Amino acid sequence: MKVKTTCYKINELFETIQGEGSFTGQPSIFIRLQGCPVGCSWCDTKHTWEIDPQLQVASDVMLGKTQESDYWSELSIEQILETITTEGYQAKHIVLTGGEPCMVDLKPLCEALEQAGFSCQVETSGTFEIRVSDNCWVTVSPKVNMRGGYEILTSAMSRANEIKHPVATEQHVDELKALLAEHQITTTPVYLQPISQKPRATELAIKTCIENNWRLSVQVHKYLGIE
Repeated sequence: MKVKTTCYKINELFETIQGEGSFTGQPSIFIRLQGCPVGCSWCDTKHTWEIDPQLQVASDVMLGKTQESDYWSELSIEQILETITTEGYQAKHIVLTGGEPCMVDLKPLCEALEQAGFSCQVETSGTFEIRVSDNCWVTVSPKVNMRGGYEILTSAMSRANEIKHPVATEQHVDELKALLAEHQITTTPVYLQPISQKPRATELAIKTCIENNWRLSVQVHKYLGIE
């Protein structure tokens, strides 16, 4: 009997510096999965939303991309580990992002990566069940009232190691406060992230962080001009 190989649809796989949240400044390997139905209007990775079979390409084409595109490859866990070795990546922290990575079961991938000596982090909207290893660091960036109509899950909020919330207006702050109260979140670190680095959003985030003893996440990679 042939054992089914676990594969993942991947838009990008690259090494950089984590620019957000608790791991800001950490050398990291990003694995960006394809597919997301949440529909955030200000999303900066809209090219990962659709899974179009006609846009599936070979892994070398996906790895060789020099600009954002909706081309994606399907890689097995073994191929992912082999790619990391072949590319000569040195980082030992891996970020699973998207798209919405929690649309699929990430536990086999996390466990294989951890067994190979990596630490894992997943970045999710909190609208899908989080299926990861016990040691995986979970960053929930709750997406409230988005076009896709998905609700934030209590299980996702409870599993979060950190909550990273994009803000541009007072309404975004009010939505977060209501969400924290609804799910009885009191001790999980909260980061506010100004949307698009706009001055007014940044000023609001700073003021709100001081008022609530929250933390600021400024997307350092965008200020540095790196991916």
